[in-house]
Amino acid sequence: MNKLIITTLMLACSNVFMTFAWYGHLKNYNNKPWIVAAIISWGIALFEYLIQVPANRIGHQVMNLGQLKILQEVITLSIFVPFSIFYMKENLKQDYLWAALFILGAVFFMFRGLLTKG
Repeated sequence: MNKLIITTLMLACSNVFMTFAWYGHLKNYNNKPWIVAAIISWGIALFEYLIQVPANRIGHQVMNLGQLKILQEVITLSIFVPFSIFYMKENLKQDYLWAALFILGAVFFMFRGLLTKG
């Protein structure tokens, strides 16, 4: 399988863990002391890192660091918006659309060399 596809899939999986580690405690452990939420988040983040670190190593074989970072940001927004709407029950905001458009612009500029190679 293509290294770009493997990287993208692995980063998407790791990002699901990251999103729950960073924000899930706001819903599930809001009434607990922050240290409880931090320890649970660290446990969840371990799974994120077990996937994310190899994903970045694979991705860095076919992308430069800037491309890898922009790919991660696209994935982050793609995971965060549904998480925020369906899990956290927040309203869809127009700002998500604007953020997505600017990130799409960043993708274009970071990957335009690959697009023009034909």
